[in-house]
Amino acid sequence: MLFKKKGIFNEEDARKVVEWMSAHPEERELIVMAESVTLEAKRRLWDYTRAVQLMADMTGEDRSVKVEILEGYVSEHVKGIDVDKL
Repeated sequence: MLFKKKGIFNEEDARKVVEWMSAHPEERELIVMAESVTLEAKRRLWDYTRAVQLMADMTGEDRSVKVEILEGYVSEHVKGIDVDKL
């Protein structure tokens, strides 16, 4: 799922995205597109993927989440979930 934000994607935004992803376990890819992403937000996203993998290993599931972080210009025409509306 693509999450986009104009401006700085911070730790609070990452928390909202992780909560959304947790409510939708069928999603296997998390893409964040923002003008810039703080180090704390990146760390929270990476920790989420590690936690998903750890829980899957413990329960015997085959589940993982891939994270991509894209920094730069965010166009209005990009389809995705606006983080400000979460």
